[in-house]
Amino acid sequence: MSFRTTATDYVEDVSPGSGALPPRAWYASSDATSLSLNGSWRFRLSATVDAEDDSFAAEGYDAGDWAEVSVPGHWVLQGHGSPIYTNHLYPFPVDPPRVPTENPTGDHVRTFDLPSEWPSDGGAVLRFDGVESCARVWLNGTDIGEFKGSRLPHEFAVGHLLKPSGNVLAVRVHQWSAGSYLEDQDQWWLPGIFRDVTLLHRPAGSALDFFVHASYDHLAGEGTLRVDSDVDGRVLVPALDIDVATGEPVTVPVRPWTAETPRLYDGELVTEGERVPLRIGFRTVALEDGLIKVNGRAILFKGVNRHEWHPEKGRALDLETMREDVLLMKRHNINAVRTSHYPPHPAFLDLCDEYGLWVIDECDLETHGFTEQAWRDNPVDDDRWTPALLDRTARMVERDKNHPSVVIWSLGNEAGTGRGLTAMAEWIRGRDTSRLIHYEGDIDCRDTDMYSRMYADHAEVERIGRGLDGGGLKRRELPFILCEFGHAMGNGPGGIADYQHLFESYDRVQGGFIWEWIDHGIKDERYTFAYGGDFGEELHDGNFVCDGLVFPDRTPSPGLVEYKKVIEPVRIDGDGPAGTVRVQNAYDFADLADLADLADLAFEWSYQVDGETVETGALSVPALAPGESAEVKLPAPPVDGRGAETQWTVRAVLAADTAWGPRGHQVAWVQLPLNDGALTQVARSDGPVPGEQVITLGPAAFDARTGALRTIGGVDVTGLRLDVWRAPTDNDNGAPWQPDARYGLLWRKLGLHRMRHRLDAVELGDDALTVRTRVAPAAWEVGLRTVYRWTSDGTRLRLTVSVSPEGDWTLPLPRLGIRLGLASSADRVKWFGGGPGEGYPDTKSASMVGRWESTVDELQTPYVRPQENGARADVRWAEIGGLRVEGDPSFWFTARRWTTEQLDAAEHLTDLAPGDTVWVNLDHGQQGIGSQSCGPGALPQYQLRATPAEFSFVFSEIHD
Repeated sequence: MSFRTTATDYVEDVSPGSGALPPRAWYASSDATSLSLNGSWRFRLSATVDAEDDSFAAEGYDAGDWAEVSVPGHWVLQGHGSPIYTNHLYPFPVDPPRVPTENPTGDHVRTFDLPSEWPSDGGAVLRFDGVESCARVWLNGTDIGEFKGSRLPHEFAVGHLLKPSGNVLAVRVHQWSAGSYLEDQDQWWLPGIFRDVTLLHRPAGSALDFFVHASYDHLAGEGTLRVDSDVDGRVLVPALDIDVATGEPVTVPVRPWTAETPRLYDGELVTEGERVPLRIGFRTVALEDGLIKVNGRAILFKGVNRHEWHPEKGRALDLETMREDVLLMKRHNINAVRTSHYPPHPAFLDLCDEYGLWVIDECDLETHGFTEQAWRDNPVDDDRWTPALLDRTARMVERDKNHPSVVIWSLGNEAGTGRGLTAMAEWIRGRDTSRLIHYEGDIDCRDTDMYSRMYADHAEVERIGRGLDGGGLKRRELPFILCEFGHAMGNGPGGIADYQHLFESYDRVQGGFIWEWIDHGIKDERYTFAYGGDFGEELHDGNFVCDGLVFPDRTPSPGLVEYKKVIEPVRIDGDGPAGTVRVQNAYDFADLADLADLADLAFEWSYQVDGETVETGALSVPALAPGESAEVKLPAPPVDGRGAETQWTVRAVLAADTAWGPRGHQVAWVQLPLNDGALTQVARSDGPVPGEQVITLGPAAFDARTGALRTIGGVDVTGLRLDVWRAPTDNDNGAPWQPDARYGLLWRKLGLHRMRHRLDAVELGDDALTVRTRVAPAAWEVGLRTVYRWTSDGTRLRLTVSVSPEGDWTLPLPRLGIRLGLASSADRVKWFGGGPGEGYPDTKSASMVGRWESTVDELQTPYVRPQENGARADVRWAEIGGLRVEGDPSFWFTARRWTTEQLDAAEHLTDLAPGDTVWVNLDHGQQGIGSQSCGPGALPQYQLRATPAEFSFVFSEIHD
């Protein structure tokens, strides 16, 4: 037997590979025998494609001294080499289809025996569900082929090569290949066999490929089923009394499949040699009246982009992790997923079918790095690459065509334009007319069925909704979606409630998909979670890979909680004083009395007095069809709330357990105020008393020279002064292509992180202590004249801060308020205001007013790259470290065990060490968040402009 020693041309060949079987439909199981080859494999890493010969693939080769890796898995996450993160720049010279000689190559070996029940007749297929980026395969010493297309399945006929025991499967995987030019998808570059490897017995007469056509006529209430199969057989659906031959249509009354009502019928495809389970969902997707419609109704996408990610396993996801994603989405009112930017593990689509999510299934294609050379030599406009593009298209469509959740095919992402994309669209239309086609880069909609954009700002979305966006006639007649918006990087995204208002105001605008689902942080003992550059990459894009609605460990971020509130499928509003509630069913299909065929919604009210619930009850709401609304009456207020702040809270919750949420799970809520609470009054009964070193005023002591507050009763206070700086968020820092609005950088240039405080006067009046200052950055003429006026009634201390800007302030301020320090023993925090999580001017839709309690540490939001976080909005009062602070009428409250400057300097969570002081910010105003890390900044109404301001706080010591 001979082996090649230098035949590696396939690595740089633009073809998709050789030896693989034609693509076909994927199914999880059948009655045919199968053998998982997942598990521990022997592994050897080489620096180049030709450092080792092929002898390792031979029978009898001893790989016993090799390392071991887990399959599915990535070798760089198992101690062999390092991951690389780039957003769109190729981490190798752009010279298509050539790749570097330094090309990490992993040789994998797995020895296996056939199980005793393995049939002796028929054939067998070896299936790889995902290998990055190029693989060559041998079985028992025979070279059976090579392939590219990392996130796509490849099968090989191997029955003639199998033996009962001692089978040797050898796979050589190359990190870089010609295929890498098609896979520049804003993610970690992670080589390896990262999806399942399976051996499938193929009995004589077994199913080959089949296509389940299951349409729904919404006028007749009937579904038509036809299963086309390469092998003749019968289709059985017991619940519908269907028993027909393959290829024969049958029409019966059915309940349709939608993302809200995911009705699936269990069936079987029975051929001579195999029984294949089917899960059939009847639905029809169409472009009608310029809208995307399913079963005759326009739908509104409340979606997310989802990369596959696990903080320890990378893209090697197990079924339970995938299920966790789907359940989290459903519980946060998300109804759609764009599989950015490749087909997901096929089991994920099974879960979308089962639980109900609309899916845009995206091809494994992105050539974004070619933008650096004005798209010159872009593969999608080069006929040599078209076979590879069509191969990727076919492998996606054929694998996933039987999933009712897949309603749109996407040609790929950020690959420019070209003939290859047109060829892909034409192939799809020739194969599957039951779905629509998407591609954001097709600005003229030549090949697509919708106008799709990324990160269009609110004003442009409104113009598009009104039909004033320009473009060709075809584009203006098509529906519009934002395939990416609300960049969820770090603290944010802000402004999504304003987007949702536009989506619901214009029929043409059919929603969007937040970028993205999960932070791609890699678990790392050095940093908690690592991001780009933490592995010594010479070229990287930092923490741009951490831009998700859930943290790497899948803990929901405040952004996900906000999104859940913004996209509630039940709209509740009303008039608190009048005691009326208006409920609207904002689902596209589900009746509120029959949600998802699984459970009713229950409505309940509660009545709060100064943030404390005093009574609760059930609220009777009639069954509402989609789009319908009803006004219902609340009971009379259960207590007299005069002199207190009172409000109603109305909730919609699941009345029983469902497949995705437990009984009592909150779907929607609203708070309706009745009476405002009385403002805290501090009569000026005490005047300042001068001393040699201190000035006393009521319960407080001040430094006699500077007027600085030292104590309030027995509570030590340090460093109280005006504060305008916050550790810039990723969205503050913005994107390079928007230099005039990168406020984080502009603030730093102006010096707002190093403001100087000049003391101008300390004045003792009859009833007040007044401290006059000027707060300004070095090197600039702008400043803030700041006056602190202190008064007291003997037990309480009132501070009124007056701020007057001087000079030409062209930038908004990060924040405006005061900062003070308390002893490190300050730990428990209680407050009446927004909670339980953080909120900022354009991210506080989910902030519920009530009484909350936390520790200082629990107030922090652990963004992978530390930044401004943890502010509680609309706080009426807060208690911490023996001190009570009341607003006039409310404020933003933040407390942390490190200074803002320390937070600003930190690159990772492990850089933050608790100090001897708890630093508290009491803010009159905060700059909005926006999503300018890759989108629009904070809207004007959420910007904190430097204008004259006056705000007050009342301090008192808490006596237990």
